[in-house]
Amino acid sequence: MAHATVGTLEISPERRCVSSMLSRPPTARTLLVLGHGAGTNARHPFMERLAQVLAAEEVATFRYNYPYSDAGKGGMDTERVRLATVRAAVVAAGKAAPDLPRFAGGHSMSGRMTTLAVAKGMIDSLCGIVAYAFPLHQPGRPNTSRAQHLAEVDVPTLLLSGDRDRMARLDLLRGAVDELPADVHLHVLEGADHSYKVLKRSGRTIEEVLDEAARVTSNWMLEQIKG
Repeated sequence: MAHATVGTLEISPERRCVSSMLSRPPTARTLLVLGHGAGTNARHPFMERLAQVLAAEEVATFRYNYPYSDAGKGGMDTERVRLATVRAAVVAAGKAAPDLPRFAGGHSMSGRMTTLAVAKGMIDSLCGIVAYAFPLHQPGRPNTSRAQHLAEVDVPTLLLSGDRDRMARLDLLRGAVDELPADVHLHVLEGADHSYKVLKRSGRTIEEVLDEAARVTSNWMLEQIKG
């Protein structure tokens, strides 16, 4: 079972504090700074379950909120504040578990914010990025403009996307990845939507999808730190 440590982190230069949580299994081999999607928070059931299955694969997680989600209010922080929050979380995670190779990313919005922060040179000393359900476009408005900055990301990147994700049409996502450097890897989760939910007729469960995502994440992380 993973040991959980609850804390806070300060976002600079905003001087605002948000809550965070380090979940570290005794056999942890890597650390993932794990942000949530736009409409949830760090303690959402999806995030709790994802942290649990990652812990089972020897991946420690550092979850955190943004100011808007920490306050429990609607709306959204500006992109500048969200990027600053990601940067602060990566720094805080490194201090909380300095002995573990550090990766960063998250679900949907947080995966995108992490790639943006790295592309802008706001974050360094990462072994890689893991983006669950990268939001390539708005539902029903397919395009690839949100993938353009990925060419500026200078660390290995893993994208885990469901083939029913209405925010990442698979043919467009594959095409975008094909145009990126070789160290961007796409793993397709069969039958999964943007929240990794599956149809009953698929014969799969969301638990199986999350287990697959965690297993692929752990194996990919270990590949990045070999040697």
